Amino acid sequence: MDVLLQQIINGLVLGSMYALVALGYTMVYGIIGLINFAHGDVLMIGALTSWTIIVQAREAMPGMPGWALLILAALISMVVCA
Repeated sequence: MDVLLQQIINGLVLGSMYALVALGYTMVYGIIGLINFAHGDVLMIGALTSWTIIVQAREAMPGMPGWALLILAALISMVVCA
């Protein structure tokens, strides 16, 4: 049952990310009439930045709770992507 719940959460997270990228494409296309594929690049830079921060923070501070790692990685990724 735990595996099913985790897979449902994973599906919702992945679907939400796809929806955000699609919404960005739709908004840009509706405004300027051209497709701008930079949204995917920004999404990938944010994902790789957050993954790197989590890996480095786990090695530097092994006792840090997981929720704090996620918040730290999200804040740093937002700054990098902005």
